[in-house]
Amino acid sequence: MITAAETCDFINNVVCKPENVNSLFEFGNFGSSDISRTEILILLAAIIPVVLMFFGLRKKSVVPGRLQSVVESIFTFVKDEIALGVIGRGGEKFTPYLISVFMFILVGNLFEVTPLINFPVTSRMALPLFLSLVTYVIFLFVGIKTEGIKYFTNLLWPPGVPVALKPLVGAIELVSVLLVRPFSLAVRLFANLVAGHVMLSLLLASAYFFVVQPGVGEYIVSKAPVGLAWFTLGLAIYGFELIVSILQAYIFTLLSAVYIQTSLHPEH
Repeated sequence: MITAAETCDFINNVVCKPENVNSLFEFGNFGSSDISRTEILILLAAIIPVVLMFFGLRKKSVVPGRLQSVVESIFTFVKDEIALGVIGRGGEKFTPYLISVFMFILVGNLFEVTPLINFPVTSRMALPLFLSLVTYVIFLFVGIKTEGIKYFTNLLWPPGVPVALKPLVGAIELVSVLLVRPFSLAVRLFANLVAGHVMLSLLLASAYFFVVQPGVGEYIVSKAPVGLAWFTLGLAIYGFELIVSILQAYIFTLLSAVYIQTSLHPEH
């Protein structure tokens, strides 16, 4: 039986309750403040894309190496398929933002399947919410710059809609654009990464507890097949989460481009 105790007793308990839950996330002391593991990983998620883009694009060889090929492929994909493909005319102006968001989220997501880290920083709600608010500010700014005050009046009183339906459609548009968009954008990324992280942790940890008897540490042959099956399922989910990490970075970037497009080209 797995229990959590106030004090660690390795004979009767396998899982010990820490005195302070924050200690699970603390990385170390720097001066008078604690820097958490999450903060270190967020910083790495910001630095790694910069380093990759710098070394991948600084020298364009006729015969590109592996790093240059990968970085150029990502950059070209975001620029052509998302910035220009979704936003259209004027989309090139938003390529730097979209590639930055895509790379940052991608690296942050991949921390989930990185050995010795196994923690996606995007599973902390504050980060997806912050990124969604940045997108929110951008598409509002673009809408106001493009249409002026009409950006809001067109939401309240949509042109081209029958007069009888305009109050209802206007209310729906106003709520969906100004309230639902940033929240749904953040929750989509947050929920998917939290679900995957929890599922992986439970499957791989359960495999250990099925094989090793709590408190004794001896292998139990009768339970070993169950633990092996659990571990195999965990590895399968591991591969699935790798795909989810890439897909969620793409979806967040794609939806950001879609929202900007609706403000930049309201006629569409």
